[in-house]
Amino acid sequence: MHPEGDRPRGFLLTLEGPEGSGKSTQAQRLADRLTAAGRSCVVTREPGGTAVGEEIRRILLHPAQLEPVPAADALLFNAARAQLVAEVIKPALERGDVVICDRFTDSTLAYQGHGAGLPLATLRELAAVATDGVVPDLTILIDLPEEEGLGRKGQGETTRFEERESLEFHRRVRRGFLDLAAAEPHRFVVVDGRLPAEAIEEAIARALEPRLAAAAGLTEGTADKAVAAAAAPVSEPHGGSLRMDR
Repeated sequence: MHPEGDRPRGFLLTLEGPEGSGKSTQAQRLADRLTAAGRSCVVTREPGGTAVGEEIRRILLHPAQLEPVPAADALLFNAARAQLVAEVIKPALERGDVVICDRFTDSTLAYQGHGAGLPLATLRELAAVATDGVVPDLTILIDLPEEEGLGRKGQGETTRFEERESLEFHRRVRRGFLDLAAAEPHRFVVVDGRLPAEAIEEAIARALEPRLAAAAGLTEGTADKAVAAAAAPVSEPHGGSLRMDR
């Protein structure tokens, strides 16, 4: 995902999923696990993670009277993303840290693209500028039926997207995530968000460990086997009608 010889030394893992999927909980669980194993890691989130990003987050997710149109949403998310990449993610990767990011470019594609109907090609162009070439080494999609995810309100912060968007919007977002995962099976691993938190944590660890080993520069044959093992899906997206459709 990075040109040979130009690749940052660290590892970028992104957590994606519809509302209520438990990404923030899993980000912290994973960080605790990695720290206990002696790995240096950074946990951050989108939008946010920097002073600029947190101000943009307030506008995007908790407006009093504000109603950004989808294009404004996309531009603001990418503005926060550009700051996060420059200020937090790239420096951490150059230090050799594992970066755990709660949402990244795939969320913009799912929400503003599949959900709100903006052209995916345009959104990808915006993201390319904002990320400055940084691409996740592994993306965990915690999949969850939209009704169940929205029903978990009150367990975390409630956003404008939960309060104002229709169930059909969230259904499109979920299908969008699954489409993105199906298109890039070597980057995505889909985990069933209905599992207990401990089981989700173990599934993420099983997906991450061989990729970390491969990124650490093991012998070519071992690294190839590690990547192949990591590419195997941890779980099928539940719900047959959505299996190949977020």
